[in-house]
Amino acid sequence: MNEKKVLITGASRGIGRAAALAASDAGYSITAHYNRGKEQAQSLEKEILSKGGRIDLIQFDVSNREECREKLEKYTAENGVFWGIICNAGVCADNAFPAMSDDEWDLVMRTDLDSFFNVLHPLIMPLCRKKQGRIITVSSVSGLMGNRGQVNYSAAKAGIIGATKALAVELASRSITVNCIAPGVIETAMISEAPLDKILPTIPMGRIGKAEEVAALAVFLLSDSAAYITRQVISVNGGMY
Repeated sequence: MNEKKVLITGASRGIGRAAALAASDAGYSITAHYNRGKEQAQSLEKEILSKGGRIDLIQFDVSNREECREKLEKYTAENGVFWGIICNAGVCADNAFPAMSDDEWDLVMRTDLDSFFNVLHPLIMPLCRKKQGRIITVSSVSGLMGNRGQVNYSAAKAGIIGATKALAVELASRSITVNCIAPGVIETAMISEAPLDKILPTIPMGRIGKAEEVAALAVFLLSDSAAYITRQVISVNGGMY
């Protein structure tokens, strides 16, 4: 891959971790972002290195704009421009809307939606000058159809879709693709307390998805074969929507 570097936010666990492993297996050099999951990130690093892959770890809070800019500008100045960026980091803070607190709303908006700007803005001009690259955002089925108890999460993930589509138009002439993956119910820590007995009947395939199934799509979208795919929202949800 001639040291094609891929930044993956929220890479210490779940979909981000699966994407880092799959992209490394495909030959990309990984820059794995984490915030609090240092031990998990180090475990990922150890696994990739054991298989002969290339990986750097980078720590920052995606909701902190100044920290994102400082860390990412410093990293790219020292290591070069990323080929691909997978904006995966996110949180949920579910509650019925009438009972939702200011903190629950703000946490999700700042982490899931503001991070689009915070992470990508410092990296866009270097990509534009290079005139090549891949940007992949991770939304959710909640951003497409809405979900009870997730007004904050659904709003943030819907915002990601709109921002992705708009940025794709701006960058298309520079051969930079911008696409969105919208996972459904995926086997990660985020669904550990979800009422699966009620959710499974809403999934036509009748099962929970795997993080590796989302990661496989992300790796394809990074590839040269996906050079004419941009401004798309691709669902990985077992037929939910």
